[in-house]
Amino acid sequence: MQVTETLNEGLKRGYAITVTAAELDAKVNEKLIEAQPGIEMKGFRKGKVPMSLLKKQHGERLMGEAMQETIDGAMNQHFEDSGDRPAMQPKVEMKDGDNWKPGSDVEVEMSYEALPEIPEVDLKSVSLEKLVVKAGEADVDEALANLAETAQDFQARDEGEAAEDGDQVVIDFLGKVDDVAFDGGAGEDYPLTLGSNSFIPGFEEQLVGLKAGDEKDVKVTFPEEYQAENLAGKDAVFSCTVKEVKAPVAAELNDELAKKFGAEDLDGLKTQISERLESEYAGASRAVMKRATLDALDKLVSFDLPPSLVEAESSQIAHQLWHEDNPEVEGHDHPEIETTEEHTSLAERRVRLGLLLAELGQKAEVEVTDAEMTQAIMGQARQYPGKEREFFEFIQKNAQMQQQLRAPIFEDKVIDYVFELADVTEKEVSKDELQKAVESLEEE
Repeated sequence: MQVTETLNEGLKRGYAITVTAAELDAKVNEKLIEAQPGIEMKGFRKGKVPMSLLKKQHGERLMGEAMQETIDGAMNQHFEDSGDRPAMQPKVEMKDGDNWKPGSDVEVEMSYEALPEIPEVDLKSVSLEKLVVKAGEADVDEALANLAETAQDFQARDEGEAAEDGDQVVIDFLGKVDDVAFDGGAGEDYPLTLGSNSFIPGFEEQLVGLKAGDEKDVKVTFPEEYQAENLAGKDAVFSCTVKEVKAPVAAELNDELAKKFGAEDLDGLKTQISERLESEYAGASRAVMKRATLDALDKLVSFDLPPSLVEAESSQIAHQLWHEDNPEVEGHDHPEIETTEEHTSLAERRVRLGLLLAELGQKAEVEVTDAEMTQAIMGQARQYPGKEREFFEFIQKNAQMQQQLRAPIFEDKVIDYVFELADVTEKEVSKDELQKAVESLEEE
């Protein structure tokens, strides 16, 4: 077998691989000898079938296997000897193609783009600023007030006061279509929050302004897609009697409220809120510091990028941004999306940082554990309630999906490794200052 270099230009590589007919024949014979003891054929005892017959019956299939294994072996040996790592799957073409005949040498052309050598980076030279926000008393009080609103109750309005949007009205109602009552169209003492959109569109708005004791015929039209086919698209009239009008009131900030949210008392709830807020602030701060880290690393390194990776990433960015601008279009039923210089520039940054982080992670022996993968899969599976097991099994059989889940975990662990070595100084800031820093990330 002979491997000859035909192209060495930047990161582009090309090689001609020649496998002689004698080498292929020897490989086929080797496979036949290995299989002979287990082969049965009419007229011969098991394991005693002559090689000539075996070759006649199985030679063509084994020749294809031998050819593939020999070429794969030559490629693997080449990468081991050269140290090259292909950026994408190498392109392999048989020179004679369909015109190749048994007994002839096999000539293969292999081409690929090699991953570049990644320069060493002195991570201790990276200076980072960590924004620290403490959960102040005002922040905790604001969060408590929001919790109280979610746990709101309703109190009766003064006699004669009209219902407003957001109020709760207690009603009796009877619905009819063509003057005929229908199943499920009646209720007594039903508490309805106006503006909740829990009834048919147009129903709740007609009760705004009514007082306790008022009666009103509410006229609505069932949606065309209504689940009860006998009512879909039909006009209906609901005879309603308002029995009570109640205004929303926030729950009292006391130990009883705290117990509703799993705390022993109000002080315990405040502690929980404080810890949750500081955890949220820490997450936002980490996002800001991660962006600063990537910006710093991007300025520290420079190396050739595989054009195929940049092109693929640029195309993906253009495709993603196009769909964000055209959310009504699903799938790939759209015109061809052209990439711009802006897409390419962003793609170059992503590819460069991706290769650098991969190199840093490999040298630092960063690994994604089985437990971390399981946690990630379970997190995704929660998006499919009732089908978690099917999703889990799907991921286990799909290597590409596993890689999509593993990649961000690996990246975050490498970033944590950089944090450990970098020169990090803490800066205490306000919640608003942190928010502005986060918003600046979203604008870039």
